[in-house]
Amino acid sequence: MTDELVKLADEFWTWRTVAQPDTRDDLPRVDRPAGWVPDWSAAAIADRRRVLADLTRRHAALDLSGEPVEVQVDGRLLGSALARAHGELELVRAWQRDPVWYLDQSLGAVYVALLAPPPFDGERAAAVLDRLGAVPDVLAQARENLADTAAEPFARYTVRLLSEVDGSVEEAMDALRPLLPQPYGNRLADVAKAAAAAVTGYRDWLAARLPSWGDAEPVGADALGHLLHRAALLPHSAGRLREMGRQEWDRAVGFESVLRARHHDASPHEPPRDVADLIARQQACEYGVRGFCVYKSLLSQPDTLRHYRFAARPGYLAPLSWLGVCDDLTSQARAGEDATRWVPLPQADLPYFDAAAVLDPRTAIAHEGVHAQQLALGWAHANPARRHFYDSVPNEGIAFYHEELMLQAGLFDDAPASAVFIANAMRLRALRVEVDIALAVGDLTIEQAADRLAQTVPVDRQTAWEEAVFFAGNPGQGLSYTTGKLQILDLLATATRVQGEEFDLRAFHDRLWREGNVPIALQRWELLGLRDQLDEADRLSRT
Repeated sequence: MTDELVKLADEFWTWRTVAQPDTRDDLPRVDRPAGWVPDWSAAAIADRRRVLADLTRRHAALDLSGEPVEVQVDGRLLGSALARAHGELELVRAWQRDPVWYLDQSLGAVYVALLAPPPFDGERAAAVLDRLGAVPDVLAQARENLADTAAEPFARYTVRLLSEVDGSVEEAMDALRPLLPQPYGNRLADVAKAAAAAVTGYRDWLAARLPSWGDAEPVGADALGHLLHRAALLPHSAGRLREMGRQEWDRAVGFESVLRARHHDASPHEPPRDVADLIARQQACEYGVRGFCVYKSLLSQPDTLRHYRFAARPGYLAPLSWLGVCDDLTSQARAGEDATRWVPLPQADLPYFDAAAVLDPRTAIAHEGVHAQQLALGWAHANPARRHFYDSVPNEGIAFYHEELMLQAGLFDDAPASAVFIANAMRLRALRVEVDIALAVGDLTIEQAADRLAQTVPVDRQTAWEEAVFFAGNPGQGLSYTTGKLQILDLLATATRVQGEEFDLRAFHDRLWREGNVPIALQRWELLGLRDQLDEADRLSRT
């Protein structure tokens, strides 16, 4: 990279680790600097706007046209990151309309600090207490920012959610207290009590104001187009993406129907006896999946690559697991550590993905385990510009692509129920495209979207409602799975045509995983010398 681009990128990512909002998704999580606490006051938002405008202006002034392709790609990556930050702050505007988003910025920040495995040393304990102590301030800021602009469905969902999880903060902190060094453990009870009282007060404030707020206005076609074409660099219009999603839905339904007919008389796997049995099975399965990929010449599995492990969900995490994906994919600073999925007790009423992972851990290894591998490889990239999360499409696309790759290659031939689940999950991800876009442009309400997911996939109502609310508040994320997979398949097909007999599937996958943070249109330009998809994304961004 040029010196100017390096300096600008470093400034951006230093700022982003402080200013980026927390999310229930696991991929965008970042390491925060020591002493960091969330701040969404009017002054903090004004500062975000000022810094982002300055960085965007300086980026627009860069002239990289004479630089090598890889440098131009790095420049476009920074542009993608700036566009995402602008979309969050000025277009989606969750900070002005979504009360549940403030749970992510307050309690969610505490939850993220708890996700790495023990021990809790002084520095980590201080971070937990600092963030927990900031909960009343952040929820007070929420009241100021939402007073006249909150959306009633988001507020109603927040009230219902907080009523269902009442007492969870103090329960979690009671379980955490013995694990903290002194004097942090002694301070925790008072800080937790104040945070819990602030959460209850926030819920009651929302409940009292519900009648004064209107429906959740869609972010609109222009905002969605910004996220699709400037941040994700997708070469397809929203209308074309809906068509692609419907085609994938048809294919998934057919695929699942064939698998059900093929395996109609198969017996399901015996469920694990307990968590310890599940953890032992998962570890054996992970080694099995790695060996399968090597044996089939699909993907390299270097001995130095960290593992993805199940672990029993501890008492301080279980009450708060409603705050997001309950795993620790680590970070750039901890890229060599094993990733951890905190699993619940095996039981009959688990949500959709947890239930599948209990019966066959390979269903989780094939997706979340791939995130753990791809992120570790990306974080170790020789080029610092390729180490950051930019957009969900390439990352989720890789994991979703890998699920079907494993199904086609025969990994689930010994587990018919798991094969059927993978196909059923394809239906869910395909339907997410339609739901995501329809919510963004106002063709569906949140209730209608939840009904569509629950009835059409089908999936349990809780999962359907949570997905609908999340996608309404995070436009572009739901479509990332299917869209990313289809882009990868297009890249693979084009590479086989361009490279001919020199094409090597394992080498293709190895590069794809290593460059997995880079939007596919940029990978296509760098790998094959074709910038047609990037040019089309640019054209769509101007229309």
